[in-house]
Amino acid sequence: MIIEIDNCLVSTEILTEYFCCNYSDCQGCCCIVGDSGAPLEEGEADCLKSRYSGYAPFMAPDGKLAVETQGFSIIDSDGDEVTPLVKGDGRCAYSVTDASGNTFCAVEKGFEKGRGTFRKPLSCWIFPIRLKKFSTGSTGLMLSREHLCSAAFTNGRQKGIKVYEFLREPIIHKFGKDFYSQLCQAAELLDKQ
Repeated sequence: MIIEIDNCLVSTEILTEYFCCNYSDCQGCCCIVGDSGAPLEEGEADCLKSRYSGYAPFMAPDGKLAVETQGFSIIDSDGDEVTPLVKGDGRCAYSVTDASGNTFCAVEKGFEKGRGTFRKPLSCWIFPIRLKKFSTGSTGLMLSREHLCSAAFTNGRQKGIKVYEFLREPIIHKFGKDFYSQLCQAAELLDKQ
């Protein structure tokens, strides 16, 4: 089912399904798995470029090389602007994997260390919600059920955390507090049905 809030078409699964990242199980594989890089919002490639010095120290050498040779973003086969990938292994250029096999976002590491104001691409921050722009001007918010996040759906169910609750911060960042409040109200109504 779909509901409309402020010209956004929202899949009710975002309000009814449970989700909470289980990093110990997936080890950040969302930075590694995929056909192309992370989708970028308008202006995010400029943010990646202008804040490069803040997060570059946390990047892997092959990630830096990917940015140097491909740029801060590329256009994928679908015509979307996305993050570049490391040649040969398909990893996001902005990801870094530690000795234990845990993968992190170098951009977010820079943000956490106070070295920048750009946290990371919204598509990464708000995952497993995927945003889609429609020709009508509406934005669609849909739930992506990637197999790599199966442990996160189980973890969310066990902890009683719904998708929209887990992603409160990025939803508010993108759409505002009033939008999030309306999501909460819609979730309450759905729970009563």
